[in-house]
Amino acid sequence: MTPLRSVAVVVGEGFAAFESAIPCEVFGIDRTDDGVPAFDFAVCSPGGRPVRSAQGFTLTPDHGLERLDEADLVVVGPAPGLRGPGAQVLVPHLDAALARGATVASLCSGAFTLAAGGYLDGRRATTHHRYAAELARAFPAVQVVPDVLYVQDGPIATSAGTAAGIDLCLHLVREHHGSAVAAAIARRMVVPPHRDGGQAQYVEAPVRPCADESLQRALVWAAAHLDEELDVARWARAAAMSPRTFARRFRAETGVTPHRWLLEQRVGAARLLLEEGDEGVDEVARRCGFSSAAMLRQHFLRLVGTTPTAYRRAYRGARTPVGTPLTLPAARTPVAAGA
Repeated sequence: MTPLRSVAVVVGEGFAAFESAIPCEVFGIDRTDDGVPAFDFAVCSPGGRPVRSAQGFTLTPDHGLERLDEADLVVVGPAPGLRGPGAQVLVPHLDAALARGATVASLCSGAFTLAAGGYLDGRRATTHHRYAAELARAFPAVQVVPDVLYVQDGPIATSAGTAAGIDLCLHLVREHHGSAVAAAIARRMVVPPHRDGGQAQYVEAPVRPCADESLQRALVWAAAHLDEELDVARWARAAAMSPRTFARRFRAETGVTPHRWLLEQRVGAARLLLEEGDEGVDEVARRCGFSSAAMLRQHFLRLVGTTPTAYRRAYRGARTPVGTPLTLPAARTPVAAGA
């Protein structure tokens, strides 16, 4: 992707102070001494007028919406004044931004602003879990993905509430500038350098709960046996289902195929081992169920955007005490894994 040189965040009446400050923190601070590129950053409001926050203070931006016309990334934060009819003031500027190849992102309930402008129609999108059902009812053309941290669908990206906005902004940095730049910013912010967008917004267990209890047991079982060969037939037996029923229910509950879920779990486990352990890539591959280090590198590069070695180097450089614990399979004897 092309680098992000110019970034603009939009605030409106009733804006949420924390969420709107996130892009200011990620993109609005000069970190060139850490090797981070300088961003031409601006805060904008309709007409450049002062806007009052939900927390009771007034902000006077330096720019009106015309500043959006030169941005590579436009970020729309939560603001009641930009919902419903209020979103229409953004339409000509967002249309022009997308036409020239810019990225448009929303934070938390800012998704309602993008949905009101029609930008989420036919796309996958998310918002704070408290508002996901409302978003789906109000905009049935939107493919709402509840309980994830963020979603990027083409040039449109949306995040859940509060800290998920940090995750989305760092994801966009990683997409456009690489993992080393994202890690450098995360190190300065003292936050994890990467949380996958598909992670649940509120995690009560290492494997996201699902309504089907037998399927839930099978997911937990699989997460504890990642280093073994797990085909659908064996997995279905753990769920006490036929392979066909298992595959159908699995996709309905998780939104992905068993193969995709297993691959993402294995790559996630590999990331944790690379972050916290000292095993070589061959041993990491074996413990996570990949048939070879080359297979791990292939899938890691596709899902994470970098190689295992580069990821370890970048993470070690940005490591902080902050982190989300995961459950890893215990080391076992080598097996041939099919994923």
